[in-house]
Amino acid sequence: MEPCQPTWLHVCDVNAIPRLGSRVLTHSSGDIALFRTESDSVFALRDQCPHKGGALSQGIVHGEKVTCPLHAWNLDLRTGEACAPDVGCAQRFPVRIDAGEVYLSFDETGRDDAAETGGPADVADGVTV
Repeated sequence: MEPCQPTWLHVCDVNAIPRLGSRVLTHSSGDIALFRTESDSVFALRDQCPHKGGALSQGIVHGEKVTCPLHAWNLDLRTGEACAPDVGCAQRFPVRIDAGEVYLSFDETGRDDAAETGGPADVADGVTV
């Protein structure tokens, strides 16, 4: 039996996300924030702080963290986990970059390693950047 392959949806060019900034994807399941670090890594989290629901996309990106604009909670962009002493987690979505294009997976099986996914991704349906 072959393992399920994730479905990768093309969402934008990496340059559409400002360095040390974010871009919001409107999706039927709720907004998703795409973050780009200074080193051009891209991460995706549900655009909702686990504390009081603040829009993480309006926060400050520093290193591989984002600071929520409402109450200054710091969240790890790799995991979505709040940094101590705060406790909570924003839903994380796997991201891959291929030839400067950003792809997002909504599948549980999605992984961040583009080398392991191979093949072209499907164009996103119901996702607005």
